[in-house]
Amino acid sequence: MSNSKYMELLAPAGSPACALAAFDAGADAVYAGLSKFNARERGENFSADMMKRIVDYAHRLGKRVYLTLNTLLKESELPEVLETLDIIDEIAPDGVLVQDLGVLRLIRNYYPKLELHGSTQMGFHNSAGLQIAKELGLKRVVLERQITMDELSAIRSKTDLELEVFVHGSLCCSLSGTCLFSSFLGGWSGNRGKCKQPCRRRYYSKYGNGFFFSPQDLSAVELLPQLRKIGVQSLKIEGRLRQPDYVTNTVSAYRMMLDCPDEKFQEMLPEARNLLSKGCGRRWSHGFYSLQSAQQLIKSDAIGAAGLLVGNVKKISDNGFSFTAKKRIHLGDRLRIQPVSGDDGAAITVTKMFSGNMPAKYVRPGDEVFICCDKSVPPNGNIFKIGESFADFSRRLEALPPRKAPLMLDINLTDKALTVLCNNAPLPLFTVPLELKPAEKHPVDAEKILTAFQEADSPDYSLSPDSSVKINGKWFMPAAELKQIRREFWKKVHESLMPELVFGQHVSALERFRNDYLAIVPLPQPAAGEFLQQTVAMKPNGAEPADRKVIRADSIFNLNKLSKEAVLPEFCPEDKLPALKKFIKSALSSGIKRFRITSLYALALFENKDGLTFTASSPLPVCNSMAVQELAGLGCRRVMAHIELSRGDIMALRSKSVLEVECYRLGRPSLLVSRAAIPFSGEFNDARGNRFELRVDKNGGLSRIFPAKAMSIPRLPGICDFYDLRNANWKNNETETFNFESQWL
Repeated sequence: MSNSKYMELLAPAGSPACALAAFDAGADAVYAGLSKFNARERGENFSADMMKRIVDYAHRLGKRVYLTLNTLLKESELPEVLETLDIIDEIAPDGVLVQDLGVLRLIRNYYPKLELHGSTQMGFHNSAGLQIAKELGLKRVVLERQITMDELSAIRSKTDLELEVFVHGSLCCSLSGTCLFSSFLGGWSGNRGKCKQPCRRRYYSKYGNGFFFSPQDLSAVELLPQLRKIGVQSLKIEGRLRQPDYVTNTVSAYRMMLDCPDEKFQEMLPEARNLLSKGCGRRWSHGFYSLQSAQQLIKSDAIGAAGLLVGNVKKISDNGFSFTAKKRIHLGDRLRIQPVSGDDGAAITVTKMFSGNMPAKYVRPGDEVFICCDKSVPPNGNIFKIGESFADFSRRLEALPPRKAPLMLDINLTDKALTVLCNNAPLPLFTVPLELKPAEKHPVDAEKILTAFQEADSPDYSLSPDSSVKINGKWFMPAAELKQIRREFWKKVHESLMPELVFGQHVSALERFRNDYLAIVPLPQPAAGEFLQQTVAMKPNGAEPADRKVIRADSIFNLNKLSKEAVLPEFCPEDKLPALKKFIKSALSSGIKRFRITSLYALALFENKDGLTFTASSPLPVCNSMAVQELAGLGCRRVMAHIELSRGDIMALRSKSVLEVECYRLGRPSLLVSRAAIPFSGEFNDARGNRFELRVDKNGGLSRIFPAKAMSIPRLPGICDFYDLRNANWKNNETETFNFESQWL
């Protein structure tokens, strides 16, 4: 008997071919994205037409497709994301993954039929956060990857939301949704699907050099019995940048172990591991599911690149490179040639190679090989096999039928006539005269009429589920007569309509958004000379700010008689929530009325919010006015503009914000926060000379990376200031402006 009936196996689909491979291998569902606004924009992704075909294909198999819209959005992008939501609503996936609170609000208010799933990028990691998730209208939450199995079990017992967890694939070193590392080093934001993976590079410190922030991959196949016992709804495989061979092997392995009987589990594990080993990833681990694994997750001497090491570049020529093969390589395999620094390397598919000056289809370990390549190859580069040849899915994809155009019909039946009005196509009113008699036993009902009209027998059209039937009276209608009417109607449709003339029903949603957006009344700009309250975050026991009018902010754990605002932690494990609530109660008793919310969970910790002022603050991202309105509904009075935003983005946000807006004017922001044990602390630098500092919070168990240069930006009109003196001071010798003067990518 299968053990998997309550656990969904969810596979990555970075391309249509991967979706087919996933379903072939036994996935219950796939997650995929369109070309924009998803956290894997570097992937091949889907066109709208192909996404419809894949969704229809999945539904014919009784399977599901979840669409990702899980990046942060600027104010200027709101109109474009509404157009994307129109397309998504028409695609009708089984769920939409979101990160941005503004996108969540748009879907809930204008496209309520779409099911909302909270992306791991939202950072939900305890039961308090899931309480907020439920208030926001989320049905499922993808939990933070850095929670332990014990924490997962405790969370499960306190919520009825669907829980989705990662079980296999690459891990981020940072807490989800909080990483600024890639963005700080060039504007390529991981929160926008453009991460350059600086955590995988080599770094240098007085303790030596190594890949200090590159975690091993996750493989939780041995933990499936525990996850089943806990009651997780969905098991997620990471890998939307991977190819069909990876998807096939990984899904097959997990399918095998999910379906095997309990008594066969240990016996079948070796076969599953053998399949997983073909995925060409990094060394396996249990990720953060145990504290022991988290302590051993970073192997600083292990190269950060993924794949199977098959050689090192010996010689480079104009048309390729040569090396000694350490593993078998076959035509069609995919390789990545990685610089020794760990920076991004060129990826190629082996289409032509030579061994012993002779063309070769494959080479064995020890063979001298020359691979033809027209890309730049780094000297002495490490050559990794990142994938194997896979089946060509192009014919199957081409054969997937396009979605039929759905006609939204209003059908009206009386004893004298049946009329059909089409609401989304230029069809004339269809009328059939009738002479019906009252029904003695079985009157025709709406379900029978809709069922009859659903049988369109057309390659181009279908009956929209939003169609309706109105019957005036109780009449007897022979099935043969109803069938004939249906044939006449669809014949008329085929004679007088082209599929491209059928339009969707989204005009009303776009128009409503446009009207609502124009009607937003932002918080008035302050009058000339009016004082805008500034906030200064201080080190523990730091001196009182010179200007006593400012709001002094201190950690909730280090409040003193000078404190005016309490800063709540961005991460609080489940077992620490009771203690944090006690600190909050103590702060309230001491007269603290202002609280800085750095993660959504904190808003659930206050029984009574009356008379309190909440500020949504970094790393909780606020990028657009829709997110501001969402936070206003949760009780916030002020928001910090997301630290990655440019000057123009901040001012656009302020122009539509219904709450006070502040910006991070001075400080050394945390670029990466992790529960992983980093093998050193102190100053370090990369190969380009960028300097950083790693600090370990012994109480919270978190490691944090800070830039050596402080961020410092000019004052903006109508915007409050936030000065972060916890890791900086007023007179920093080296400063930079982050993305403030550039385009946020």
